[in-house]
This record gives sequence, structure tokens and C-alpha cells, in this order.
Amino acid sequence: MKNLKLSIATIAVASLLSACTSQYATEKHEQLKLQNQAALGIVWMQQSGEYQALAHQAFNTAKTAFDQAKKTKGKKKAVVVDLDETMMDNSAYAGWQVKNGEDFTQETWTKWVNARQTAAIPGAVEFANYVNNHGGTMFYVSNRLENGERQGTIDDMARLGFPGVSEKTLILKDGKSAKSARYKTITDQGYDIVVYVGDNLNDFGDATYRKPNAERRDFVAQNAKQFGTKYIVLPNPNYGDWEGGLDSNYYKGDVKNKVDIRLNSIKAWDGK
Repeated sequence: MKNLKLSIATIAVASLLSACTSQYATEKHEQLKLQNQAALGIVWMQQSGEYQALAHQAFNTAKTAFDQAKKTKGKKKAVVVDLDETMMDNSAYAGWQVKNGEDFTQETWTKWVNARQTAAIPGAVEFANYVNNHGGTMFYVSNRLENGERQGTIDDMARLGFPGVSEKTLILKDGKSAKSARYKTITDQGYDIVVYVGDNLNDFGDATYRKPNAERRDFVAQNAKQFGTKYIVLPNPNYGDWEGGLDSNYYKGDVKNKVDIRLNSIKAWDGK
């Protein structure tokens, strides 16, 4: 009887372990599927001349916009830029995600920042130097964390040649991701922000913050004349707040939920 009970317990434990292993394998498969969807965009960013051309085009446009912006009497001209996928290239972290089937986590992202391997977006350093050498002040407003990511960010920016990085000009996240309050701290110092550069509509204020994509597109339509003159957008095919804008439940389900929402969002020809 004792041996029978032991055998039953052994079978139960084995069955439980088998079920857990099967569930893990299924989840890992879905995670790989999710990350593999980003592979072509990452390769495009890292290898294509077209991506580099678009980056230079964006910064050439930003330079023209800065030059043509009229100086407000009694105000100092400022340019506000985002960092990640705007001035700094983190595609190697995205590549790690794809090759290992790993989702974004704050822990691995902070580890990446502190590895100090970030690259510069083509034209970004030159644009930052141009602004600071022609009567403007560049402010770097990023959602990298103030606590735990600041020094790694400063070290990479120095290595890459970004100018004027200081306590005043490097404004990281120490609270909400929305940036308008941080922009206000700049204007409160007597600056007129004449150009904004980013890869996310949220880099141009909070009007699109956590809004569905229909409202985000409406913002673009309503501000169409600002793009290329005050708002400059860098291409980022890998991630952005538009993902959450696909569906209100995008971040509430499991990995398969994200995959399904992405696929269901595609407009497709029926083949007829």
C-alpha cells in the first residue's frame, strides 16, 4: 500500500511537471512569434540605406525648421528631442529580444542601458551640435529612468559626442511617462521650444497619450502643417505607443492576445 501511494504521488508530480513544461513551451512559442514580427524592421534599421536616408532627411528638416523659427522677444530658442530611436539607436537590444524570444522588461532594458552600447541615429549628433552652436539650447527629454539609468545614458551620450548634456538639459523620467509637465519646466526657464523631434506622437505633447489610434491619427490630421516645420518624426518600426492604441485590451492579455490583435488589425486584400 505504501508503494502504491508513492507511485500515485510520483505520477501526479510528473503529470504536473509535464503540464507546466507544455504551458511554458506554448508561451515561449507565442513569445517567439511576437518578437519575430519585429525582425524585418530591425534588419531594415540596421542594414538599409533607406533608413539612414530618412534619418538624415529628418535632421536636415529639423535644422531648417530651427533656422526659420522666429525668436520670441525675451525668450531663448530651445529644441526638445527624445532619445531612444530618435537620437539614440537601441536596435541591438531589439535584436537580442528577437534572437532570444524575450519581451521588453524594465530589468533587461536597464541592463542594456548600463551596458553602454547604444549607438547614435545617423545625423543626430550633428544636429545637436548645430543647435547648440547657433544660438539654441538642446534639451534631451527621455523616458529613460532617472533612477538607475542616468549615468549609463550620460556615459553613452558623451562617448557618442552629444553636446551640452547636463543636469538642466537631460530630463529623464521620474514619475509619469507623459512629457508635457517636463516641457513646462523648460518654458518656465524662459525658453521658447521652437522644434520638437521624436519617434512617437507623445513626444509632441500629451494630446495622444494613451489614446486609441483613431484619435492619434486625428491629431496628425489636425496638426498636419506642423509636421516638418515644428514637429519632426523619426521612423521606428519596432515599438511605440501606437501598439497600445491598437486595442484597449492590448496590454491586458497574454502574448497570444497581442499576436491576435496585431493580426486582426491588418487590412488585407481578399485575393479576388
